[in-house]
Amino acid sequence: MSTAPSTTKDEAPQPAAPAPGPRGPWAPLRPLVLRLHFYAGVLVAPFLLVAAVTGFLYAGAFQAEKLVYAHEMTVPVGDVELPMSEQVAAARKAHPEGTVTAVRPSPQDGATTRVLLSGVEGVDATHSLAVFVDPYTGEVRGALEQSGSTGALPLRTWIDEFHRDLRLGENGRLYSELAASWLWVIAGGGVALWFSRRRALRKVRGTGGRRRTLGLHGTVGVWAAAGFFFLSATGLTWSQYAGAHIDELRTSLGQSTPAVSAAGGGEHAGHDAAAGDGGDGEHGVGIDKILAAARAEGLGDPVEIVPPADTESAYVVRQVQRSWPTKQDAVAVDPATGEVTDVLRFEEFPVLAKLTRWGIDLHTGVLFGLANQIALMALAFALVLLILWGYRMWWQRGRGSAFGRPIPRGAWAQVPPYVLVPLMAAIAVLGYFLPLLGIPLAVFLAVDVVSGEIAYRRGRRASV
Repeated sequence: MSTAPSTTKDEAPQPAAPAPGPRGPWAPLRPLVLRLHFYAGVLVAPFLLVAAVTGFLYAGAFQAEKLVYAHEMTVPVGDVELPMSEQVAAARKAHPEGTVTAVRPSPQDGATTRVLLSGVEGVDATHSLAVFVDPYTGEVRGALEQSGSTGALPLRTWIDEFHRDLRLGENGRLYSELAASWLWVIAGGGVALWFSRRRALRKVRGTGGRRRTLGLHGTVGVWAAAGFFFLSATGLTWSQYAGAHIDELRTSLGQSTPAVSAAGGGEHAGHDAAAGDGGDGEHGVGIDKILAAARAEGLGDPVEIVPPADTESAYVVRQVQRSWPTKQDAVAVDPATGEVTDVLRFEEFPVLAKLTRWGIDLHTGVLFGLANQIALMALAFALVLLILWGYRMWWQRGRGSAFGRPIPRGAWAQVPPYVLVPLMAAIAVLGYFLPLLGIPLAVFLAVDVVSGEIAYRRGRRASV
């Protein structure tokens, strides 16, 4: 749920009297949740709006990519595919610059092979130049900059980076972490407020003005809340600060994502061998026998072949299918003998590692393909509507003479100590692990208290 549903006249909390509603701990908490939901919505909504719009575009970018880069990604289906070594040689003949860091064989009939090069002038150091080769003829269909493990091409890369950090680098990631940190709070508060409202006040039909806007805002928000919780939780898993805490927790629990060992002798020692130093990608027995050894271990398409990082390392062949069913098996193959030295199966991943993998893939729209992407676009569109309705309610609440009239102060004073003290302790712990939730909340509380004190003293002076 997004911005600031406000209150009707009979709902407006007054500092001197508890808000109407059911008795018990929720009765004094409701005005506090309402005030937090209002201010968090108003202040965080611009960040959520950017995240929603760019997220909508990113979800659609997968299908757009297939259209925009159809020439590079697809070819007429031929009779027999060339050996992988010949396809790599064709790519190197057309693009002798840089170093081969990975090869992605054609994953299906009619798809091109990608030969990935690093150290190419004009290509971002964190990206690769993907050379697209017709697996049937060896024709080079083109070359494009590629990023990320899902093989994003320029269009999707641009949208992805704007969604993640506004293309401002590491500092820009604070915006998306702020949005993810607050989305679940705003959504949870909105759900609690919606269920606490009298049933008659939830109706949309037959109503108008602000009450209708509130009804639409609440109904759509409740239906979309589960999706918002999911997006918030998965977005935090690879955020800058909260993500680091999550990684530390997973490591302490022995739930880190394992990696096949590229060193001789096996054991999942955690070497990734992602930065190959492979020249033309051919070492020892050659890439064809390396791929054959991986196939013999059951690694079906799509796969990625990573050349040895140095003379002491092995080839790494790993499955790169993120869609369901997930294929993430990997093997290390000795370049001198073509023998498999280590095997890692996805089924061996710890539970939290699997959940993290599936959560990220569902968040990015690859786990269930087109259906996944449509669902994400629907969630993003719902969030945009909620934000617009929230700001409209803010306008309507002013009744034309006091635009944006805020929720009255004093809600926290109504909460009994036996509820307030544990609540504040829980918020402090949560704020430590989610600093972009805790820090803005602390600033808001400080400003609110100071503003209230100033208003109180001015009132006293005026009454003297």
